[in-house]
Amino acid sequence: MPKPFTEWTVLPHSKLVRLDDNLLSVTGTLRMPVGDVPRRMTVVRLHDSRLVIYSAIALDEAEMNNLEGFGKPSFLIVPNDIHRMDAKIWKDRYPDLRVIAPAGVRNQVEEVVPVDETSVDFGDPLVRYMTVPGTEECEAALMVETWSGTTLVVNDLIWNLEDRPGFGGWLFRLMGFTGHEPRIPTVVELREIKDKDALRSQLERWARIQNLNRIIVSHGNIVTRDPAGVLDRLAETLAA
Repeated sequence: MPKPFTEWTVLPHSKLVRLDDNLLSVTGTLRMPVGDVPRRMTVVRLHDSRLVIYSAIALDEAEMNNLEGFGKPSFLIVPNDIHRMDAKIWKDRYPDLRVIAPAGVRNQVEEVVPVDETSVDFGDPLVRYMTVPGTEECEAALMVETWSGTTLVVNDLIWNLEDRPGFGGWLFRLMGFTGHEPRIPTVVELREIKDKDALRSQLERWARIQNLNRIIVSHGNIVTRDPAGVLDRLAETLAA
């Protein structure tokens, strides 16, 4: 992974997309030796217009102005120790940001930026933070209720990338990052999942959420087709 930035550095990215009244998304691109990797930042607006920034990406000034027009950046979620590349520069730009990271990766994140809390209550019953069971508190997720249903926001746990051609594509498939349906990559399973039973139970609980209408992933397309069925299928793969 690239080293964490110390100055505001804008890499290729899309425009902010409004998914719901209180929810924005933007995708960027990381240049890697084996091929480009898409990454996603999710922005959640609380009832008082404070913003929760999940897996931060530095945007150009036009899009940062649009983001600031949406609300006030107030919480910065660093969802694991890998997604910390833009954390310092966001904190430098917005010194009042409260930095939140899972307890299991606090030390690694604090190599880049001080962590204020490892758990948080946003004061909004429609937006909830949690660490994912089975990951030894190394992966953070959000639950966001909107007028259209409930959105689950996850980080590296689930990828939704199509297969790619060439040698780089072969490597991505080998590591389990790509395929024809959402998946838990083999590399992520080996690195982060320490208790498969606990994670499987959590996936099954998420699948039972009424009106679950999307899963936002950090890498790949947002899951909108049968998100509950996707979670049930992924739970079954952990039981194999």
